[in-house]
Amino acid sequence: QVHLVESGGGLVQPGGSLRLSCAASGRIRSIDTMAWYRQAPGKERELVATITSSYSKNYADSVKGRFTISRDDANLFLQMNSLKPEDTAVYYCNAETSYGPVEKTYRGQFWGEGTMVTVSS
Repeated sequence: QVHLVESGGGLVQPGGSLRLSCAASGRIRSIDTMAWYRQAPGKERELVATITSSYSKNYADSVKGRFTISRDDANLFLQMNSLKPEDTAVYYCNAETSYGPVEKTYRGQFWGEGTMVTVSS
């Protein structure tokens, strides 16, 4: 099994910054694409940013220039700068992984339980 745990959320004023972290654990063989999603109150979950195993990055238009996704080992990060009230949401870590024993490897996507980011004055 693969477990993802987000951390770093909290309350921040508009224009402020937060750094989210996601720690992956379990019998992980490899992690392909990792991503941050978010779900604002009353809205659908949306993709925020992705990063591949080759470090190719993509961002939602709404966060370009403000957010930076990065990864190392089994950890995913999201540096959020110039935060806006509309960034308020529960942020979820997602990872596409190969996992299991060497003799039997599985693939799948896993989600963290989310960390709340509130941007408000």
